[in-house]
Amino acid sequence: MPQLSETRFAYGDALLRLGAERSDVVVLDADLYKSTRTVLFRDKFPERFFDMGISESDMVSTAAGMAASGLIPFCNSFAIFITGVCYIPIRTQIAYPSLPVKLVGSSAGLTQGPDGASHQSLEDIALMRVLPNMTVLSPADDIETTQMTLAAADWPGPVYMRVGRYPVPRVHSDGHKVQIGKVAVLREGSDVVIFATGAMVWKSLEAAELLAQRHIEAGVINVSTIKPLDSQAVLSAIEGATMMVSVEEHSVIGGLGSAIAECTSAQTGVPRLLRLGAQDKFGESGLADELLEKHGLQPAGIAAQILSALS
Repeated sequence: MPQLSETRFAYGDALLRLGAERSDVVVLDADLYKSTRTVLFRDKFPERFFDMGISESDMVSTAAGMAASGLIPFCNSFAIFITGVCYIPIRTQIAYPSLPVKLVGSSAGLTQGPDGASHQSLEDIALMRVLPNMTVLSPADDIETTQMTLAAADWPGPVYMRVGRYPVPRVHSDGHKVQIGKVAVLREGSDVVIFATGAMVWKSLEAAELLAQRHIEAGVINVSTIKPLDSQAVLSAIEGATMMVSVEEHSVIGGLGSAIAECTSAQTGVPRLLRLGAQDKFGESGLADELLEKHGLQPAGIAAQILSALS
């Protein structure tokens, strides 16, 4: 069994590195610094850490003012709160003036687990993707999370990055170089092309192994930048394929699957798209693996849905 780690821990460590390298980086949190792992930055750089309490909208507005003053603020809360509660201030005060605020949504998706629907973000990618000027990131492992955190500090304009508390293995080698706006081909396959993001990249790689046992070659592409989408790479990947599949720990409406559909809809002769994720449903309380199983997002479920669609 490969070593597993939560992407939120890699994010916390990367913030520490940023804090040491850059005096313009500040961190804001909404009373969740232990869960978001910004507690590490708080302890090392207390003069640049701001706990705003359970006042997420005030936190985002404060970050906008800091960014307008030349700082690089990293704003943190659970994914559902930072995107849902703060949508209007994000839209008006950050996205509209294209300020370099970096929004990080922790405990994203179904795998937030027992806290249930009120705390599970199945809409955050959709909410952020629709905003002009917003870049949307969803790293698959600790290597990507670290590099994307560092890159976000230099990236022009606002960024939203979702990280999770679900342990995942590394899907990239130590030498992998992340480039915002580019996909990574992790497995070649000419029959089916699976576009996956976040924790679902690992699950999709395992699903591809199960499909190979049925003599179906499935390629797996890690889409860690959902906006801007690497459209040219997407179109190149599906040439000659029988089916394309999107897999996300998010609603199938407005997320990765929608981005793939929008990219390919103007093309002729593209394969059918199967969108796997939460099928227009809220989450519920349960263990992470139980919830993934129920929504067909474990490897066997992903493979079974692809086989069913192919038949």
